[in-house]
Amino acid sequence: MELFSLHFLLFFFLVFLSLYLYFFSASKTHNNNGFKIYPGLGALPEFLRNRHRFHDWTTAVLAGCPTNSAYIRRPGNAQGILTANPQNVEHMLKSNFENYPKGPRFISILEDFLGRGIFNSDGELWKVQRKTASYEFNTKSLRNFVMENVGLEIQNRLLPVLSKASQTKRVVDLQNILERFAFDNVCKLAFNVDPGCLGEDGTKGAKFMEAFEDASNIISQRFLYAVPKFWKVTKFFDIGSERRLRESIRIVHEYADEIIRSRMQAKDTDPDQDLLSRFIGNEGNNSPEFLRDIVISFILAGRDTTSAALSWFLWILSSRPDIQKNILDELRLVRAKRLNNSDKVEYSFEELRDMHYLHAALSETMRLYPPVAVDTKECLNDDVLPDGTVVKKGWFLAYHTYAMGRMESIWGKDCNEYKPERWLENGVYKPESPFRFPVFHAGLRMCLGKDLAYIQMKSVAARIIQRFDIEVEEKGKRAEYLMSLTLRMKGGLRVKVKERDNADASG
Repeated sequence: MELFSLHFLLFFFLVFLSLYLYFFSASKTHNNNGFKIYPGLGALPEFLRNRHRFHDWTTAVLAGCPTNSAYIRRPGNAQGILTANPQNVEHMLKSNFENYPKGPRFISILEDFLGRGIFNSDGELWKVQRKTASYEFNTKSLRNFVMENVGLEIQNRLLPVLSKASQTKRVVDLQNILERFAFDNVCKLAFNVDPGCLGEDGTKGAKFMEAFEDASNIISQRFLYAVPKFWKVTKFFDIGSERRLRESIRIVHEYADEIIRSRMQAKDTDPDQDLLSRFIGNEGNNSPEFLRDIVISFILAGRDTTSAALSWFLWILSSRPDIQKNILDELRLVRAKRLNNSDKVEYSFEELRDMHYLHAALSETMRLYPPVAVDTKECLNDDVLPDGTVVKKGWFLAYHTYAMGRMESIWGKDCNEYKPERWLENGVYKPESPFRFPVFHAGLRMCLGKDLAYIQMKSVAARIIQRFDIEVEEKGKRAEYLMSLTLRMKGGLRVKVKERDNADASG
C-alpha cells in the first residue's frame, strides 16, 4: 500500500503543479504553430483542461497550424504528432506503411479488451486475420446478407419497436435501439448466431450490451490519464475503474465464449460458412482465446460503428426538414422506377445502390461525426512527413479523422456546414479520396466492411425515414460525444417517434 500511496501523491502533485503553472505562471511557453508547451510538463495543463472535449480542442489547434499537423508531449515519454493533413495520412497508411504499425504502446492499452484481434495486431498476425476475413466481404456475401437478414431484421424487429414507441408516445433511446439492431446483425453475419437482442421485451442480451459499453468506455479512458501509464497502478491494485473494467470484460468474454461453443457444436450439422467458422476450421490451430478476440473485434466493428453513424445522422435530420424532403423525394423516385408498379416495402440491393442522395447524406454525417475519431500508429524509424514534420523513432503518429472533416484546407470555407450536395456531381455520388476522408481508414488497412456498412445504413435509414418522423427530446441542443473507442452520443439519442400520415408510410 505504501507504493500505491506514493503514486497517488505523485499524481496529485503533478495535477496541482499543472494547474498552478496554467493559471499563475508567467513562464509558460506558447507554440504558435501547435499546442501550448509548458516547461517540464509539455501540454499536460491544456490536456487536463480539455480532455473531456479532446476532439474539439485538438481540432482547433490543428486548424491553426499551417500544415494542420502539431507536435504534442506529455510527461511519461508520451510524445508524437497529431495530423489532419491528407498527404501525411497517405504517407503513413500507404507510402511508408511498414514504418507505422499499431505498436506495442497502443496494443498494450487495449489488449485486455480486444486481445490480439484484427484491430489490435500487427505483422503476420494481422495479415492472417485480414485474409481470412476478406472471404466474407465479397459481393455475393454482401448481397445475400442484406437481402436475407438485414431486411428481415428491419421488418420484424426494428420497425415494430419504433411503431410501438409511436403508439405509446414514449421517449426512447434511438441510439440504444440501433446498437441492439446492429448487434443482432453482426452476430448473424459473422457468427451465424441470432442473439435476439432487439426482441419484444428488449432485455435479451442487455447484460452483455451494458458490459460491452462499459468496457469500451473505460478502456478508452486509459489514453486520457494525466500520467500515461498510471492505469497500470490501479489495475495492479484492482481498484476504481480498473476493477469495473475487469468485471465488464469477464462478462464480455463469457458471452463470446458461448458464441464460440455454440458454433463449434453446430459446425457438423450447420454447413454455412460464416466468418467465425472460417477461423475455427483453420486446421484447429487457433486457440479459444484467439477466437474470442476475433468475436469481440467484429462485434465492436459491426455494432458500434454503424449504429453511431446512424444516430448522428438521424439527430441531424431531426432539425433539417429540407434534407428529409430530399431523401423522401429520392425514395419515391426509386420506387417509381420499379417494373409492374410494385408496391413492396423492401428495397432491392440495386435500388439501395441507386440512392445517391442518401449515400451523400450519410457520408456528410460521417465527415463531421466519424465513428472512429482518431487512429494512432507508432513510428519504427525516424521519418519526415510530406509536410516537413519530423517524426522520431518511438513517437506516436495519429491521424485525426474528426479534425479532418472540419479542415478548411480540405473542405473549403463551409467545412463546418452539413451539405450532402458536396458529395454529388450531376446527381450522382462522387467518392472522395480515402486519404482525405479516412472514415473507413485507407491503404492496406482499408475497412473490409465498407460496402456492407453503407448498404446496411441505407437500408435502415430509408425504411425509418419513409415511415417515421423523428423528434429529438431536447430540440436545439447540440448533442455531445462520449470519449470512447467509437464516437457515440453522450446520454444516448432520446427521441419521440411519430408515424408519417402519408402514402409513403406503408414501409
